[in-house]
Amino acid sequence: QVQLVESGGGLVQAGGSLRLSCAASASGSIFSIKSMGWYRQAPGKQRELVAAITSDGSINYEDSVKGRFTCSRDNRKNTVYLQMNSLKPEDTAVYYCAARSPGVSNYGYWGQGTQVTVSS
Repeated sequence: QVQLVESGGGLVQAGGSLRLSCAASASGSIFSIKSMGWYRQAPGKQRELVAAITSDGSINYEDSVKGRFTCSRDNRKNTVYLQMNSLKPEDTAVYYCAARSPGVSNYGYWGQGTQVTVSS
């Protein structure tokens, strides 16, 4: 079982930066083999995958955040990060951390979410 806790959200002006963290309550060996993802959901919109990082460090980004967001992980700390720079009002959403076990297509573990609000 894996529990995920996000932190680092808040209110920031357009052009500013935030770093989200997601701490996993799992042993290091379990955390290190899981793929991790950052999703976001804005009011009235579907949840979308923003960034995903595999156990070997391969990363994919949603097109609108490429060049602005950086996803990373520290397996020693059981933590995944999302560095968000050059934030835009359209980045406003609740951001969720998720974990996916090897060989499983869906993310089965979710955090509670953290609110990111970007003012214009």
